[in-house]
Amino acid sequence: MATASLDRPGAASSAATARLVALAAPTALLGGALLSQYVGGLHPCEMCYWQRWPHGAAIAFAVLAFLFRAGSRNATLLTVLSAIAIAVSGAIGVFHAGVEYGWWEGLTTCTASGGLSLDELMNVPLVRCDEVQWSLMGISMAGFNAIFSLGAAALILILLKRGRA
Repeated sequence: MATASLDRPGAASSAATARLVALAAPTALLGGALLSQYVGGLHPCEMCYWQRWPHGAAIAFAVLAFLFRAGSRNATLLTVLSAIAIAVSGAIGVFHAGVEYGWWEGLTTCTASGGLSLDELMNVPLVRCDEVQWSLMGISMAGFNAIFSLGAAALILILLKRGRA
């Protein structure tokens, strides 16, 4: 049974696009983080990992949303949950960028935890959360994650609203 909003031309298209962005954005951002680590040699700090977890959750929500018809209540709910998870990663990115730029102190010392032998521990790179490893035009990777994540979350919600209005 179609809702009145889905009877409008373009409503289903907006909902489908929102669902696609909800999958593509965190996949691209998480993929970029993994490429920078495993191909680019940039070792993540603890806060870098914090930003990855919500993207993983967003991907899971978005994949589940594809099990339902675009614009349906279930697809919309899962797409909104994906947008929220993406925004959480962006908020962590804002916090991390602030720590990197010295605007405020971080919550962690960013040190390695147990479970490693002394030899393994000596070979683990020490990556501080308050040091920028890479930047472009003065924006760190955490800053870019914040910009792209918050922008993607806003775009998803705008597309969903357009599909419902």
